[in-house]
Amino acid sequence: MTSVFDHPWLGGLFSDAQGSAIWSPEQQISHLLTFEAAYSRALGIAGKVPSDMAEQAALVIETFEPNLTDLKAGTLQDGLPIPNLVAQIRNAAGKNAAAVHHGATSQDVIDTALVLTLRELTILLDQRLVELTAAMVDLTERFGDRSLMGRTRMQAALPITVSDRIATWMLPLDDHRVRLAQLRPRIERLQLGGPVGNRASMDDLGQVIADDMAARLGLGNPPRAWHATRDNVVEYAGLLSLVTGTLGKMGQDVCLMTQQGIDEITMKGGGSSSAMPHKQNPIMAELLVTLAKFNATQISGMHQALIHEQERSGAAWVLEWMLLPQMAAATARSLAVANKLCVAITNMGNCK
Repeated sequence: MTSVFDHPWLGGLFSDAQGSAIWSPEQQISHLLTFEAAYSRALGIAGKVPSDMAEQAALVIETFEPNLTDLKAGTLQDGLPIPNLVAQIRNAAGKNAAAVHHGATSQDVIDTALVLTLRELTILLDQRLVELTAAMVDLTERFGDRSLMGRTRMQAALPITVSDRIATWMLPLDDHRVRLAQLRPRIERLQLGGPVGNRASMDDLGQVIADDMAARLGLGNPPRAWHATRDNVVEYAGLLSLVTGTLGKMGQDVCLMTQQGIDEITMKGGGSSSAMPHKQNPIMAELLVTLAKFNATQISGMHQALIHEQERSGAAWVLEWMLLPQMAAATARSLAVANKLCVAITNMGNCK
């Protein structure tokens, strides 16, 4: 079975087209090549190679289409795709091959591609948080002044209004947007350290090369490589779990509000039962709970991925590849579902 996020039928529940496109193989290859083209040009700017050679190499890289079968075989052999990708590019670059990847390391390429991906993801998540806030404002305007029984520890407590319930769903959304904005400078940073992270393979030109690349790519330029310092990546994963956790709370509330005998909310488009035709299951609300719990589970793995040995790790780093894209997919889907759920609500409050 493939991942539920791109499964041939489970994907009907879990997949998100925009979120998937950000992590697609085509987009990942594009980001890898973006690094290599920027690096070649920076080598020319720094005088590491002749400028015309650097430009010709960059032009080859920008239009290069790698052989994915060879790339897969190379990844099996080397544990990562970059050695094979670089060999393919150098072969295509011919006499300009000396301007390709010279002095960089595989992790420089893959980590920079990652932050380019996360930059796209951040834009999508921020947009969806804005849209969800607007959808909740609309819910408040439609139903906010209606009465609702407040419940503490799942027991009837005191009357509240629908707007009180919605406020607990909506208030964290602006905080998440603030967190995303605050995290961007810490996550959208060039990775460039060379084999052991100190740029020694670039002679004394490392800073010049990094300055030029960061400017070209629109990324921050940290003073040293973060090959084995993954706190910002893990912080980003934590923020993904915070977002889905907020939406999971909303989903859990909606599930409870739809219970027969409670009947505090009605929705269009509920799920049917194969055995009990009278049921309308709160599928979207349940999915928000599931996605929140999924991301919360992955967080422990991301914290395990903080533990890199010495200057670079193969094991801990690769663990990120398995976890972070799945968390991103869950978060993008969760925001889309929450928005759809708001639109589907046709009544809130004491509906009897």
